[in-house]
Amino acid sequence: MATVEPLAAPDIGSLAASTRRVLLCLDAQEGVLSAPPRGVPSAHTLRPTIERILAAARNAQHPPLIVHVRNNGDFGELDEPHTPGWALAFAPLPHEPVVDKRKNNAFAGTSLGELIVPDAEIVIVGLQTDFSIRATCSAALARGNDVLMVRGAHGTYDRVEILYGGGVTPAARIEAEIEGELEEAGVHLLEMKDLSAIFDDR
Repeated sequence: MATVEPLAAPDIGSLAASTRRVLLCLDAQEGVLSAPPRGVPSAHTLRPTIERILAAARNAQHPPLIVHVRNNGDFGELDEPHTPGWALAFAPLPHEPVVDKRKNNAFAGTSLGELIVPDAEIVIVGLQTDFSIRATCSAALARGNDVLMVRGAHGTYDRVEILYGGGVTPAARIEAEIEGELEEAGVHLLEMKDLSAIFDDR
């Protein structure tokens, strides 16, 4: 694996302004990526998948801007700030900004819109598919960004249904449904076999 030469922190601003490619690592935190049932059902495959994508981005000939978004939950929640579950699962390098958020849409009430230019291509990975992933993808599309998702690089929990007889909708079905919804809205869906080319010049 190639060695990544970290940029100094002051270069973040110039990198954000110059790059037209971004990897947005969304809510990839220790709590949701721990073993089920605490973490999402797909945690055992999702964690290494995100790690592979992050490594590919860092080792690309022209690395994208990599931004880590960290959700700040309420008291007693899995991602309550400064608890073990709140910690990022993948340590950022010195030149990789960390943005804290409190809403599903990572652009709402944060500095993310200042880091990502409106015409950037954003690869979004992380959690949870039916909350932060859906809301942030939709907001990015509305800004004019090209948005890419990788199958298997996002996840959520099973959903307990309150209406229509109850029951449980498996996480895998929810993930597939949201992929279809977002693809129809304009998100580009890629496969892990495309990983080697995602961050290369095209």
